[in-house]
Amino acid sequence: MSEIKQGVIIGFLGKTQDRFSEYQAPVTTEQKLEFVSKIDGFTGVEMVFPYENEGPAETKALMDKYGLEFAAINVNIKKETEWVPGALSRPDKGIRDRAVAMIKKAKDFAKAVGAPHVTCCPLSDGYDVLFQINYKTAWNHMVETFAEAADYLPEIPLFLEPKYSETRVHCQIDSTAKGVLLLKDIQCKNTGITIDMGHSLQSQENPAQALSLIYENGFDAYIHTNDNDTKADWDLIGASRHFLHYIELMFWAQEYGYNKYFTTDASPRIFDVLEFFNRHSEITTGAYKLAQKLNRQQILEMMRIEDYNGLMQMVNKEIYRI
Repeated sequence: MSEIKQGVIIGFLGKTQDRFSEYQAPVTTEQKLEFVSKIDGFTGVEMVFPYENEGPAETKALMDKYGLEFAAINVNIKKETEWVPGALSRPDKGIRDRAVAMIKKAKDFAKAVGAPHVTCCPLSDGYDVLFQINYKTAWNHMVETFAEAADYLPEIPLFLEPKYSETRVHCQIDSTAKGVLLLKDIQCKNTGITIDMGHSLQSQENPAQALSLIYENGFDAYIHTNDNDTKADWDLIGASRHFLHYIELMFWAQEYGYNKYFTTDASPRIFDVLEFFNRHSEITTGAYKLAQKLNRQQILEMMRIEDYNGLMQMVNKEIYRI
């Protein structure tokens, strides 16, 4: 029986802020890595490039010092001033080229430090008001730029992370289906989708079905765990709002043989940081183990013969334990 692998986006381990407040204290990258080693069951690190990194040798030395592995390298193409209104889909080719160059540099860094892949969430690409962008050229620019980045260092796959909104009111890649469509247009097999549970819920998706859509279209998947109220991306502790969705996602991840990290994309804000992530680790491990214990063949057979009442009884007895 396989064990779950958990990690965290380390940007959440230090100071964060929104429009209204600042949360927690600023810390160095080394302090973040030391902190990861203290979280129950966490061994993976998703590190934001280029803002949390020294050189590859220094970074590898720190990872080794605290006994950690890379879950992914997250490339940030929204922070620089010229990319605030968008990066990969803008009319200005120079802006697009510099964004692609940043993704390529992230791939170079990932290869140098031994990270398995690069993930990119192009949040600034999209629009805020109607009649703001040319939808035709914006989509074609996304295809061209992401394709160029994906083709570079094909041994380091590039994963695309969809999100409905934020920082744009409408993100260009606002659903799993649209992300899959983009990858189909790109026609590069060294790509995948980062499915963030909260982003999927915010897009009114069922995360487990979205995961299946990725795999059934021949692409790879990487999972971020968290939760929200579907109205905004609150990055809450996993299963704190959508317990059954969480179990179903674990069930189908196991069905597809998912063996990457379940990487925590959750923000403690007002909560004690260590205990926040310990609780997230606790529920995620528990959900994974609960899904493992389910009678998989029986469940799939009940689905095949459309035994809806039997499936609901299974949920009540085996998952909710009532």
